[in-house]
Amino acid sequence: MNSSINELKQNLTMLTDFYEITMANGYFANGYKDRICYFDMFFRKVPDGGGFAIMAGVEQLVDYLNNLKFTDEDIEYLRGKKIFKEEFLEYLKNFDFSCDVWAVPEGTPIFPGEPIITVRGPIIQAQFIETMVLLCINHQSLIATKTNRIVRAAQGRAVLEFGSRRAQGFDGAVYGARAAYIGGCAGTACTISDRMFGVPALGTMAHSWVQLFDSEYEAFKAYATEYPNNCTLLVDTYNVLKSGVPNAIKVFNEVLVPKGFRPAGIRIDSGDITYLARKARKMLDEAGFEDCKICASNSLDEYIIRDMLMQGAKVDTFGVGERLITSSSEPVFGGVYKLVAVENDDGTIVPRIKISENVAKITTPCFKDLYRLYDEETDKAIADVITMNGEIIDDTKPYTIFDPNHTWKRKTLENFRAVKLRTKIFENGKCLYTPRSISAIRAYCASQVDTLWEEVTRFENPHSYYVDLSQKLWDEKYRLLSENQY
Repeated sequence: MNSSINELKQNLTMLTDFYEITMANGYFANGYKDRICYFDMFFRKVPDGGGFAIMAGVEQLVDYLNNLKFTDEDIEYLRGKKIFKEEFLEYLKNFDFSCDVWAVPEGTPIFPGEPIITVRGPIIQAQFIETMVLLCINHQSLIATKTNRIVRAAQGRAVLEFGSRRAQGFDGAVYGARAAYIGGCAGTACTISDRMFGVPALGTMAHSWVQLFDSEYEAFKAYATEYPNNCTLLVDTYNVLKSGVPNAIKVFNEVLVPKGFRPAGIRIDSGDITYLARKARKMLDEAGFEDCKICASNSLDEYIIRDMLMQGAKVDTFGVGERLITSSSEPVFGGVYKLVAVENDDGTIVPRIKISENVAKITTPCFKDLYRLYDEETDKAIADVITMNGEIIDDTKPYTIFDPNHTWKRKTLENFRAVKLRTKIFENGKCLYTPRSISAIRAYCASQVDTLWEEVTRFENPHSYYVDLSQKLWDEKYRLLSENQY
């Protein structure tokens, strides 16, 4: 599938905060345009008070970086601002992306404080892409994370993404559907996401279909005649139990059964769905349609779905719209992009730190690696460890992890394996990224979530997963903190 961001017919190079351009001009004017710097993207808090998030949006970031080019129109726009010298505009006109980029693969569970993206390159370039790095990863990671919560609440029942008309803009619908599929949705109502990414597009009818015909029975009969091999009828336009389900059963018997077809399902979009679904299930079963599925929609989220199932709702599929595609309960994924090191002319890497009275905003300096440690007996994830770049965790020997904020809390691990989480997706501006099918990413996501303990995945008060620093990195961070006390 062609998932190019240019499917939307836009040049997005100028989708950047204006201060990225003014800073770039300042770096250029002060002779810093070739100064090599390191930036990390990380986030500070999991949405909805959850125990983990899901990485998504990397493919769209790759597309953006592959198409990063200032057009003549871009240059003319900047020239019209009358604050940029011609030498700088000429530099932009000949802009050639040359950074190294590392990323956690899409579908991977991620945790606060981890460098999920690292960019190394000339300061102008590495700084300039900040906005799109954050936009791509923040949006899709938010939707994938929310979706995964909803899918887990459904306990194996299919969840469909129905939110296009409530999304925050057309690209929110398109890329939100992609992220939702990564998070575990079985399909989407967004047709273009099927064409672009291969997310299965699914759908039946609206209430307007039923209203157009002179009777509900005629509307159902016409639909069943046209789509006998995939007939799902919307039964709540008038009265679910007195009209909708009886008419559906009548049409199933008159149109589908004589042709050798079985009904795909009915959909209930309003009312007390738990009660209605139980009653509808009984009616369908008594009519001999035990295989007819019941789909529920109407402002659902993980908590409503969980409660419905606890109350015995006979629902096989959930269509989830606005509360998924906007993550309305917490619509911001707070990823940030911070300078963590600079490189001298001799190749020496000098760490940089941001200090704040708000402890959560103190950054972890240095060019870093990220490991996940798995228990060899259970295959469950034990902890993540952020290390200095090039530092090796030898999993053939015991390894001690410790809480970086409460250093007396220590644990020595044995019989574990250490896996580097990030892969290099650009080297000197050359793309190394190998695209994966959306179904492969989705399956990978499900398998990786299964490596987390239930205590980490629960909705309320999840266990805090350990994200530790290596001893060398901790020493370096606290050296910088000590040296910068005021």
